[in-house]
Amino acid sequence: MSNKRTTPRILHVHSTFDAGGKEVRCARLINAFGRDAEHAIVVGDPAHRSAAALLAKGVNVTWPAFPSLVGKPLPGRLKRLAEAMAGYDLICTYNWGAMDAVMAHTLFADVYKLPPLVHHEDGFNEDEAEGLKRGRNFYRRIALGRTAALVVPSRTLERVALETWMQPRTRVRLIPNGIDLRGFARPPKRDALPRLVKQRGEFWIGTLAGLRKVKNLPALVRACAALPDDWQLVIVGEGPERDAILAEAEALGIEHRVHLPGFIAEPAKVMGLFDVFALSSHSEQFPISLVEAMAAGLPVAAPRVGDVAAMVASENGPFLCAPGGVAELATAIASLVADAALRDRIGKANRAKAAAEYDESKMIERYRALYWSLMGRK
Repeated sequence: MSNKRTTPRILHVHSTFDAGGKEVRCARLINAFGRDAEHAIVVGDPAHRSAAALLAKGVNVTWPAFPSLVGKPLPGRLKRLAEAMAGYDLICTYNWGAMDAVMAHTLFADVYKLPPLVHHEDGFNEDEAEGLKRGRNFYRRIALGRTAALVVPSRTLERVALETWMQPRTRVRLIPNGIDLRGFARPPKRDALPRLVKQRGEFWIGTLAGLRKVKNLPALVRACAALPDDWQLVIVGEGPERDAILAEAEALGIEHRVHLPGFIAEPAKVMGLFDVFALSSHSEQFPISLVEAMAAGLPVAAPRVGDVAAMVASENGPFLCAPGGVAELATAIASLVADAALRDRIGKANRAKAAAEYDESKMIERYRALYWSLMGRK
């Protein structure tokens, strides 16, 4: 490990670094730590690292070469992964895509004198959206055997970690996601999105999401198909499902009311343009975009996945539905669309709950305390 008199060096191991929940949080933490730490970010698929745009100027970040995160977990390959993790003060790994690095640390930490490892689990892709795979659960139990901490943002994941992956209570840390609430109080500009201007008399159903299958965004298009013509659907994000979403809109004849403006680095500048925030995901845990919508004072229509039902204000509860229920989601959206006073009342309740429970400063200090304590620093 590096000399403790120098600035600590933290290695972050991601399978991708596109702007999803874990990547956005990682970037915000790096920005918040500023010059108190040096960071090396490994991305298994370098073509997917759009969240790099969220990193502030002046932070000390490098992108080192690293052995592939994909392949059979054979001893030789795991040994190469472990060797590449030497020389840091802390290792941070993220989700299933980095689990081989976690296993490499467990097997070879003593050989290469590796520093403590913190694994972060934020949720599951479409291949485990409807149920965790038995083989992966077994692999996780073994791989996590020598981690210093397993951080989860939701109570749902906390139960999985304790009961399914059989991790000791002392290892599992629940740290809810937080955001900088101040930016969401400012009124947005109508032209804040590229190539899209919100016209007067126009209303928007909006969502921020990586365009991936697990987000089930074609279903959101179907749920909005019968809305009045003055209601538009705006899906902010990038990803491989873009063409499928547009194809669904064309098939329903509403392509003129469905907009995909791409990735936005600063959600606070656009969230307030929405009149209703919607999710359609097969799987979520503690979505940051939901907290951002609440901070912007929006009502939410969404499936009851992960901690969503516990996150929103009680007034918003009737507008949550069963996962995968397009008709139910459409009904929830239509009810909010039809009643401006209802939208305003629920939005104010959501904003109040976000202010009380999801301030980013609390999250940052909990992560800082965990990381710095494991590195033996004040």
